[in-house]
Amino acid sequence: MERERRALLKLAGLTVVGLAGGALARTVEASSKHAAKPGTKRLAMVIDPRKCLEKDGCTDCIGACHAAHNVPAIDDPRREVKWIWKEKFSGAFPDQEAEYVDEALTSKPVLVFCNHCDNPPCVRVCPTQATWRRDDGIVMMDWHRCIGCRYCVAGCPYGSRSFNWVDPRPFLKSPTPDFPTRTKGVVEKCTFCDERIGKGQQPACVEACKEKALVFGDLNDPDSAVRQTLRARFALRRKAGLGTRPAIHYLV
Repeated sequence: MERERRALLKLAGLTVVGLAGGALARTVEASSKHAAKPGTKRLAMVIDPRKCLEKDGCTDCIGACHAAHNVPAIDDPRREVKWIWKEKFSGAFPDQEAEYVDEALTSKPVLVFCNHCDNPPCVRVCPTQATWRRDDGIVMMDWHRCIGCRYCVAGCPYGSRSFNWVDPRPFLKSPTPDFPTRTKGVVEKCTFCDERIGKGQQPACVEACKEKALVFGDLNDPDSAVRQTLRARFALRRKAGLGTRPAIHYLV
């Protein structure tokens, strides 16, 4: 297995910088051409940071996500694995001028995770097609096809992917049998709880949020909760200028 992994890495043949740069360039060019197929869903999420901050220090959504998906609790910033976490406003929105924005919002951390972009650079740089975008917008991962090259990690402008530097299984205290565990040497990330969506359920983070700060639904449905929420409030998207067209919207 390890020999095959090394062979595939050699066949990739391009540098991480070259792939990531080319992917971002093509992403910007393609952003204006994106159009939803008639009758298809475009799943997205809206986050209200103000509601999220009502309960200081709350991590219910993070705990629910990580428990549902067997995300290991590795107490080492260099090796940690995370699907959803909190980041400083300035780190999440480095391209936003927030000099006159309410300090109560900009001084506190905001939730971040995979943006499930319309034009995802991570998909473009993957040499094995271990990551791909579904018609409903979810950017998926096939951990069996991942060779650990980390091109997707370099290509993602949001830092939304984690690499398993060590075997994650020993770090799971109570693994759930309903979701597969990963192995050393593969990349993982949020999948919008595709396994729950397929059953007609909401993502684990949305269901766990007592403050109702997370809204999930179909952007292509004008009557959906996400569309109604976005009509009522102005929203930001992370690094929207890159042309990746993120599906995560933050209310301000």
